[in-house]
Amino acid sequence: MELMNKIWKLAKNDLKTIVLPEGEEERTIVAVEKILKEGLAKVILVGNKNNILEKAKDLKVDISNAQIEEPEASENFDSYVNEFCELRKKKGMTIEKATQIIKDPLYFGTMMVKMNHADGMVSGAVHTTGDLLRPGLQIIKTAKGTNVVSSAFIMMVPNCGYGESGMLLFSDCAVNPNPNEEQLASIAISTAETAKNLCGVEPKVAMLSFSTMGSASHELVDKVRNATEIAKKMRPDMQIDGELQLDASIVKKVASQKAPNSKVAGEANVLIFPDLQAGNIGYKLVQRFANAEAIGPICQGFAKPINDLSRGCSAEDIVNVVAVTAVQAQNIK
Repeated sequence: MELMNKIWKLAKNDLKTIVLPEGEEERTIVAVEKILKEGLAKVILVGNKNNILEKAKDLKVDISNAQIEEPEASENFDSYVNEFCELRKKKGMTIEKATQIIKDPLYFGTMMVKMNHADGMVSGAVHTTGDLLRPGLQIIKTAKGTNVVSSAFIMMVPNCGYGESGMLLFSDCAVNPNPNEEQLASIAISTAETAKNLCGVEPKVAMLSFSTMGSASHELVDKVRNATEIAKKMRPDMQIDGELQLDASIVKKVASQKAPNSKVAGEANVLIFPDLQAGNIGYKLVQRFANAEAIGPICQGFAKPINDLSRGCSAEDIVNVVAVTAVQAQNIK
């Protein structure tokens, strides 16, 4: 696929170190061989070293150039415990509690990213999204100027002229059930940054609603309209417009009738859904009915990149998400 080839090329240009806390998981071990062979990233596996090496041997894969970290045996364990305790002291954290928590590979891996011993993290082959987000929000926290972590799917729609020759970004489709106006504005900006930094396109962001430019009156419309104004004030350099119906966002003929003065309408390549129900339903409809490929969910809004996997992922999926995470790390300022 052209986009992933581009992302792989970017990842190879500036190698980043990605920690994989599910180091004993077989698909992860298989993926590591390809990541290292292709030169996409440096890799740190978290887990029992003997178990990891034994599984690699059984799977007949070479992971000899991967770094393996056992949390309790790590020379950094005590410093991670102390730092985590400091981060959470207002929540009643103690050294004793922190010591037990940092033994968890997910927390240990997140602390590696926090302490700049890794540039990003990928998990989710055996853990839930909540398992990933919890330490991320506690330790990494949100990026400056962002008040919410969200997700984006890169939708690759075959034989489609909408967006960027069939490539569009959908958000938020996996994390926030009902974002408020400020959160929706932050989601729009984060997704625009993802479009620019990861996909290499100039974002044109449509804030979706069942109304176009005042064609309907409702509190749900007001939320999208107000979020649009907030986003524009936060980032006047970005092309963001709304509220827009889906057809007015991507179909030029419809846009010329419903929103003739908009620079985004009819040409949007980033679609911001008003809530999680709409976003999740929307991306799955396009995925199934249009036979589109949905790349993601890509986490955005963290101060440093951590990304989720589907528990049904393949080794190839892990390779690609590591490459995505590496490119995100390159864009951290």
